[in-house]
Amino acid sequence: MNVRPISGASVDARGRHARRLSALLLGGLLLTATACGGSDSGPGDAKGEGGGEAGATARGTQSTAVVAIAPKDGAKAVRTSGALEVTAKKGKLTKVQVKNAKGDAVAGEITDGGATWTPAAHLAAATTYTVHAVARDAEGREAAEDSRFTTLTPKNTFIGTFTPEDGSKVGVGMPFSIRFTRGITRPEDVEKAIKVTTSPAVDVEGHWFGNDRLDFRPEKYWASGTKVTVRLDLDGVEGRPGVYGKQAKTVSFTIGRNQVSIVDAKAHTMKVTRDGEVVKTVPVTTGKPGYETWNGQMVISEKLRVTRMNGETVGYGGEYDIKDVPDAMRLTDSGTFVHGNYWGGGAFGNYNASHGCVGLRDVRGGSDRGLPGGWFFDHSLIGDVVVVKRSDDRTVAPDNGLNGWNMSWEKWKA
Repeated sequence: MNVRPISGASVDARGRHARRLSALLLGGLLLTATACGGSDSGPGDAKGEGGGEAGATARGTQSTAVVAIAPKDGAKAVRTSGALEVTAKKGKLTKVQVKNAKGDAVAGEITDGGATWTPAAHLAAATTYTVHAVARDAEGREAAEDSRFTTLTPKNTFIGTFTPEDGSKVGVGMPFSIRFTRGITRPEDVEKAIKVTTSPAVDVEGHWFGNDRLDFRPEKYWASGTKVTVRLDLDGVEGRPGVYGKQAKTVSFTIGRNQVSIVDAKAHTMKVTRDGEVVKTVPVTTGKPGYETWNGQMVISEKLRVTRMNGETVGYGGEYDIKDVPDAMRLTDSGTFVHGNYWGGGAFGNYNASHGCVGLRDVRGGSDRGLPGGWFFDHSLIGDVVVVKRSDDRTVAPDNGLNGWNMSWEKWKA
């Protein structure tokens, strides 16, 4: 296009006029391009991003759901119980994922119609967790929130020492017994952190003896071949104010053949049964008058090939101090054993002469494995049951050794 300059106009004026004209032309071209490249939408129905009505429409697509995570992002020294909670307002939680630094997931449950998520158990101490939570509003639009926090490092801790050992084979009377290094004032929380599973499945219940011992057993003796697995998830459990567990361990053991031995204190015999059948009857001697043997069901908790027995260790002063006692197996914490006896003379099968133990004929040091003491030791497992009947003493206390079988199932579960 040729444009003739206006008469009398300066060069600068002509330049400004040309620039205004170019801008007008460019605007027309842009308007044309927009009209040609746009949709069939009418005025005010623009769908692009940016300011004005288009921006307002984009903002209107955001979810109205609000996700909140407690504790706050970056929190330190967080309590292991009761502090973690995820909530949603103006929507419902659809996904909550909590993991530790190793990637292990924390189990939990969405409740209150999608309004709340809480963990199923306590958290571990001195551990960093990440949280990813998603909620959906009534229109199906999602909102998400992420957080990271670290639990407290306890100044005071407790552990549990337990029996039987991992990987062991034990008798049908063996409970899983755990003793804590600190008295427990929150037993429900501690017991909840210990899970016992069996194959085949059987109902197993725990019972507290005082505030530092917890035993687990079924209603009746274990079935032979049962596999028992115990998960100790005590790390982070507050067992008493300011005192936290620090164990995370799995223990497994297997139940062996069914052996129960019946001691008749008046007949001076012991019948050894396997699966209900008598396999051997041996002569014994039990507690003499004034030192009678406990009645009741007693579980072998320890085996000592040779030991020394001193009356001072059980409150009998210097009444005896016997070296090289062979084939000794503990039945109570108070000092009752079934053991080989090389000093009993003619007592076996005839009269009671011991200070409360069950004695079987043996030789010093137990070198003859064919004698009753050696034979019974070699054919016994920790967890086997020895039942004493017809003694003139009372029934052994359930907490004196691993002897909870002397308590009814109803009392055990109470």
